[in-house]
Amino acid sequence: MAKKALAFFGALIFSFSLFAFDNFDFENAVTKVAETAGSSVVSVSSTIKEKLNLGSSFGGFGDENFRPFFEEFFGGFPDKEPRQQGLGSGVIIDKEGYILTNEHVVGDASEIKVKLADGREFTAELKGSDMRTDLAVIKINAQNLPVAALGDSDNLKIGAWVVAIGNPFGFAIENPEPTVTCGVVSALHRTLPMLGRRTRNYDDLVQTDAAINPGNSGGPLVNLKGEVVGINTAIITTTGGYQGLGFAIPVNKAKKILQRLVKGEKVLYGWLGVSIQDLNEDLRTYFNIAQNSEGVLVVKVYKDSPAEKSGLKDGDLITAFEGKTIKATKGLVDIVSTTEVGKTAVLAIVREGKAKNISITIGKRPGDEDEMDAALSEKGGHFRGIEVDDISPAYKQQFEITETKGAVIVNIEEGSLADKSGLNLGDVITEVNKTSVKNSVDFEAAVKKIRGNCLVKTNRGYFVIKAQ
Repeated sequence: MAKKALAFFGALIFSFSLFAFDNFDFENAVTKVAETAGSSVVSVSSTIKEKLNLGSSFGGFGDENFRPFFEEFFGGFPDKEPRQQGLGSGVIIDKEGYILTNEHVVGDASEIKVKLADGREFTAELKGSDMRTDLAVIKINAQNLPVAALGDSDNLKIGAWVVAIGNPFGFAIENPEPTVTCGVVSALHRTLPMLGRRTRNYDDLVQTDAAINPGNSGGPLVNLKGEVVGINTAIITTTGGYQGLGFAIPVNKAKKILQRLVKGEKVLYGWLGVSIQDLNEDLRTYFNIAQNSEGVLVVKVYKDSPAEKSGLKDGDLITAFEGKTIKATKGLVDIVSTTEVGKTAVLAIVREGKAKNISITIGKRPGDEDEMDAALSEKGGHFRGIEVDDISPAYKQQFEITETKGAVIVNIEEGSLADKSGLNLGDVITEVNKTSVKNSVDFEAAVKKIRGNCLVKTNRGYFVIKAQ
């Protein structure tokens, strides 16, 4: 009995020793990451100048009408532009002084300041930025810079330990050394909602429970080898602070566009020029699509787009792109957007029950404001936050539309004038200011010259879209 007890306690001590040894190794690994990768993390402070609009602040008078009044009673008109401060983080990726950070940290900045972990401060230049991925590269002129190693985010696994490094509250804290938090990869390929038509495309994100606090945006997410596997970019919170869900852009996504950002070149994304929709049981029945068939349904082919030129049609089922099976709309969008513009690709489709291949030359995705407005006008226009399209069989199914004429609302920008009016997705607009609307072209023509409040008649009733 005594021997058995001795053996039990011996095994227990051995197990505890292994546990302590593992913890000791883990502690050393995190400490080493903090020392090496941490030295390459910087604080980023951006200044955004905003035009002062006293007209709106004093009863709604325009600046020019209000200026004489202000000068007479107050002796002058303040021309100083107010400044908005932004704080974030970044990581040095090159000895020449190139720093990777978030676009939302520096994108609109008129001045960028960088503080290194060793306390040195520099003025930075914005080299390149891309709103879609929320990534940017800035540069400082400095010597003896520590550089972070970029890892492979495709190798990340759920449950893997990671370290988030950044500078919460940035320049407000006198100690320039970055803050280190530790956690695991809690999920992969996460997508956050897009708010509005020109906002950042937060998809395929790394989710972690390593604390990412305000000011950590742009800092690196690092594995225990000290390699950057992500760029911290967002949190989900109800209080403004960290609540257990942080998100990072996979570093491999940054690698794909890094050289363009460094050179200050615009990042181009592939585009087909179609509106697509995932399959459900009702759509399978309506379009007579077999239950075992995978793919995405073409809802609309836009005028003069690569899709139209290739012969793609409404109702086609896209099943593969360059041999890669397409199961959902997100999959097709991801593949096309990362395909080189100008490349000819082969789409596998099913049309009226028959399989066929179509060759299509990938176009450039509309990205800036003018190009996006042009693309939207092809779909019927964008007016005060709503985007409309023609009524199609797919939209009828999706929104349970019984009308045969009108323009269906397919997108509403959150917080826009149209959103505030009470309009909803799927509403069918049949009149604009008492002018009949039979399709998206009619809608575009009707709203083109409207400047004041707009009365819209829909299948649910009348709504007033205010001018401001």
